[in-house]
Amino acid sequence: MTSFEDRQRAFENKFARDEEMAFRITARRNRLLGQWAAAQMQLTPEETDSYAKSVVQADFEESGDEDVVRKLVGDLTAAGVEIDDGTVRRALDEKLVEARRQLIQSE
Repeated sequence: MTSFEDRQRAFENKFARDEEMAFRITARRNRLLGQWAAAQMQLTPEETDSYAKSVVQADFEESGDEDVVRKLVGDLTAAGVEIDDGTVRRALDEKLVEARRQLIQSE
């Protein structure tokens, strides 16, 4: 019975590690996305850091990426940047790949 329990514990540990990694990748992606949007809005370095943090926080409003896309489109439009959902979603996909690469390299 202990080998079954050991195996179950190993699966639970792997699941926990995978979930933590997914969370870290998403948070990194959102920070990179915030930096990208800040560059589009021509924010200062201090404003960029603050804005990137606000994008990470926006992801906690609801599950999925819609809250982040909505924030970015709204903020970019308000700043006078011509942007659409498709452009933001493409940037989101690109930053996801970059975030995953950065985290894998750092381990």
